[in-house]
Amino acid sequence: MTALPPTDARPDDAVTVGSAPPPSQRAYRRRITTEIWIVLGLSLGKSGLYAAVNLIDRLTAGPPLADQTTTLNPSRSARPWLDLTYQLLQVGFALVPVALALYLLSANGKSAVRRIGLDFTRPWRDLGIGAGLAAAIGIPGLGLYALARTLGLAVEVQASALNAAWWTIPVLLLAALQNALLEEVIVVGYLMERLRELRWSAPAIVVTSALVRGSYHLYQGWGAFVGNAIMGLLFAEYYRRKRRVMPLVMAHTLMDTFVFVGYALIPAAWIAALGLN
Repeated sequence: MTALPPTDARPDDAVTVGSAPPPSQRAYRRRITTEIWIVLGLSLGKSGLYAAVNLIDRLTAGPPLADQTTTLNPSRSARPWLDLTYQLLQVGFALVPVALALYLLSANGKSAVRRIGLDFTRPWRDLGIGAGLAAAIGIPGLGLYALARTLGLAVEVQASALNAAWWTIPVLLLAALQNALLEEVIVVGYLMERLRELRWSAPAIVVTSALVRGSYHLYQGWGAFVGNAIMGLLFAEYYRRKRRVMPLVMAHTLMDTFVFVGYALIPAAWIAALGLN
């Protein structure tokens, strides 16, 4: 017959006595490394591999890279209501890895949004910094894209091929915000925090974040890889110093909004010179 515990025993005594010892530092590092591979494998790491294979496909297809085209926001159905449904599903499911990354960073009751600075504690300051970063990256980026097109190192980028509908611009704005959250939260906030926990050096963390960012733009050509890697260096270094991802999300949203929507306001001669449709 099993003996009953003494009356003065606490309910958690059995748990305390039988609990496993804390994991070793090596086991913890192995777990975090595996977690990083899983998160990247479900999101931008997977995109980077597909982009690299797509570039190989383009380089071996026959036509020069400069004669090929890629579309950033294609239409998914000729029927507007189905197209809208597909677009909203695309945006929603693309944000699932963002939710996963924030969930993993919020272990032990910590607030992930406060940890990486994804909050609205100083919206106007973040917006001002974001606008400055967008200008510092976006304007030279257009010049780099034009140079890459001239040198045959970039494909022609079609910013949007959505059918004209009442929801076209709102969906493009959502796509810009989705890209910003996905890239800045995972490649900057999540990845840099985890590599920091693994005791990587600051230069290695910044360069790794930048290279991952460049990798999933390879489908646009070598110029896009270089341009986005440079952008990644600037954004990663900003985060390393300030530990706030919100200005980066705002900067990225502004740049993609300009590309997806605002480019329609650029004079036709400028669009032709930049190789945009």
